[in-house]
This record gives sequence, C-alpha cells and structure tokens, in this order.
Amino acid sequence: MRQYRTSGVACAYAAVVATRSMTSSAPEDFARALTLLHSAALRPEIRLTEVPAPTRIAPHAVALTADVLADPHGEEELASGRFVLLHDPACPEPWGGAWRAVTFARAELEPEFATDPMLGEVGWAWLEEALTEHGLDFTGEAGTVTRVISEGFGAMAERPSTVEIEIRASWTPLDDEPGRHLSAWCDLLCTVAGLPPLPEGVVALPGRRR
Repeated sequence: MRQYRTSGVACAYAAVVATRSMTSSAPEDFARALTLLHSAALRPEIRLTEVPAPTRIAPHAVALTADVLADPHGEEELASGRFVLLHDPACPEPWGGAWRAVTFARAELEPEFATDPMLGEVGWAWLEEALTEHGLDFTGEAGTVTRVISEGFGAMAERPSTVEIEIRASWTPLDDEPGRHLSAWCDLLCTVAGLPPLPEGVVALPGRRR
C-alpha cells in the first residue's frame, strides 16, 4: 500500500502505476481514465491512498481512499472515504454505461444532528450539488445516507456520545472525465468534514507526477 500526502495538490500516481501493472491488457480508454485520475484537481486538505481494487465486479477497476485533514501538514482527520471506479466495456444493463463510480464517505458531526430529521436529505443533496457544480454528466445515481450514534456504557460511560454521517453512493459517469468525478466526490468529503468552500475565484491545483 502506498500513501501520498497532498501538498497543495493531489497525487494518485501510485494507483495509476499499480493498476496498470495488474491490468496490462486494459483497454486504452481505461488507461486514459487512470491518467485523468492522476491529474484530478483536489483541495490541499485531501490525502489519497492506494488500496486494492475489487476484482470480481468488473474487468477493470481502480480504488482510492481519501482522508480530509484539518491541516494539510498535520495528522488530524476530519473525514474519510473510498472511491472506486469500475469499467466494463460490455456496459452492464444495471449501470446504463461502461463506467460506475462506487463511493463511501464518513465524518463525525455535531451532537445536535442526532435528531435532525432532514440529515438524510441534506447529505444526499451535498452529493448531487458536488456532481452538478463540476458540470458532470451522469445517470443511475443511487445510495443511502446513514447516521450512526455511539453511546458509551459501563467502563465507557464517561465517553461522550458521538454522531457520524455515512454516505454510500454510486453513479454512472456518461462523460470522459473520471478525474472530475473524483474531484466532485472529494468536494463532498470536504463538505461532510465541515470545511468551508474555497473562496470564489480560487481553484484547486491539478495533481503532479511522481
């Protein structure tokens, strides 16, 4: 497993190299997708890590985990998640296309969200807004938004209760911009982490090669 700290830019080169080595017969469009993931524009608070991709769902796949750091140079994590891009040239009917993004995002929330009846709708709206704001073309979006409330008992009774949100989502990209889909999902991750949006006119920098 290789881990890369983004220092103002994103770096998913490990995933590109590892996946190419395992899928030397990958079609040209999948190889191009790996390159675009490598050059995705991400916020400096994002740290990407290569993880093994699923092997039975689709002929070709790449998987990344992401952590949102409170400080780009620190270790405190505000949110975490996983982004998997699947590719099947046969275009499985349930997908409605040759690609499928499968994602998971999780972050701790303030205690008052434990009883907020709108949390699920708000969490899903965050995902849709992230995809729309990046101007992406997609279909077949599906998923769940879950709140997890943890309470301590016995020897852990003094531990304060915590509330987490978990967003599991998948969709079918209809464009040729997998890197932008990764960027949109990372924006969602930053939103659930509580980071403010980038100021107007400020854009994230593209990844650099290593």
